[in-house]
Amino acid sequence: MAGWRIRDYHPDDVDGILRLWEQVLAAGGEPVYGLSDVLASCAKDHAVVAVVGDEIIGAAVGRAAHAQGWVVFLATASHMRGQGVGSSLLAALESRMAAHGVSKLSALMPAAETRVGAFLHQGFELKRDLHYFERHIPVQREELTKLAALGGRVMPRGLWDSVGGMAAEKDLLERRVVMPLANAELADRFGVVPPRSIILFGPPGTGKTTFAKAIASRLEWSFIEVFPSRLAAQAGGLAGALRETFTTIAELEHAVVFIDEVEEIASHRQGEPPSPTQGVTNELLKIIPAFREQPGRLLVCATNFIRALDAAFLRHGRFDYVIPIGLPDAEARTAIWERYVPSASVGVDIPALVTMTESFSPADIEFAARKASQAALEKAVLSETGEARGPFMVDYIAAISTTRATVSPEVAAAFLEDIETVGRT
Repeated sequence: MAGWRIRDYHPDDVDGILRLWEQVLAAGGEPVYGLSDVLASCAKDHAVVAVVGDEIIGAAVGRAAHAQGWVVFLATASHMRGQGVGSSLLAALESRMAAHGVSKLSALMPAAETRVGAFLHQGFELKRDLHYFERHIPVQREELTKLAALGGRVMPRGLWDSVGGMAAEKDLLERRVVMPLANAELADRFGVVPPRSIILFGPPGTGKTTFAKAIASRLEWSFIEVFPSRLAAQAGGLAGALRETFTTIAELEHAVVFIDEVEEIASHRQGEPPSPTQGVTNELLKIIPAFREQPGRLLVCATNFIRALDAAFLRHGRFDYVIPIGLPDAEARTAIWERYVPSASVGVDIPALVTMTESFSPADIEFAARKASQAALEKAVLSETGEARGPFMVDYIAAISTTRATVSPEVAAAFLEDIETVGRT
């Protein structure tokens, strides 16, 4: 075969890079960097190829971060191995990167890789006892612009774990919702269709919004809350604004879309002629089937009054699950109180507070806790002795006694009935 030569990468060399990539995979190789990373570096960073005539028989691709350079791809055609092509490619790559201020060139390779001769011949030192960590950023820069236009955001990691207590609800959401969505390929093998839309229902202040955000955090998907009241102010009206919003959401790779108090736009349709609300309900009923056809997204609707929802909205085929979210259990109330009782408190009996607030929602507990802290602050500031201590147990008892529970016994009883009649888990 004629002699080979090394030159800079040209955009029309991409087919040759792809052939080399396929050879690496066919030989059982497991490149550390993905193909998209390699092609991106070919176009924007540093790359050289070895050619025989017009045939590409080897390539070396590098990426620089200030003075640190990384070899993201090195491959030689199988019939050219052992002829020094790899070492020459590394030398050429180093020469080009050094001219741009790179002072150290490193490479990551799978532990099972045995073809390391080119690196050793080129003076690379094999480092031992090193750990390699990587993490894929779930939302890319291109998506962040669209997300910002929608008023969406990326929820902080760990939000799921921060939801204290509510073990039954968390376990149900983990198994029914998060598990199949986070393991879509495995779910497909078992014939499980990941959910596309769910309803969370329950009394006011029970944490439905928190659970929706926690699901987004757990999946590491973008979170977009749709506010019907804001959309209604747009020129095209609420129905048109809803349609445009969901069209834009379809451009995102992954998204949890949340509509709170959905009964405002999906209530029972009645009366002649049709009211503007009926038109919005009809539009939403059209949007949901189209939304469900798109993978990598989840619609979460929340309502305090599930009995107010239109019957067509609740039927099978539109929502996979209708999940009740009730008042916090003792474990959840403990976690909430521990979150809001400051370390400066004196003699506070949290188990007693948990017992005293059995009928309280998370929002009620937060209100009582903040009320106690405010009372303690006022006493400390107005104290003639200048003593700054508290809050005390007496502050919390007083705050609880003057806090009206959001969920009345009648509402709690109706919720239990709704679990039996419309719950779908």
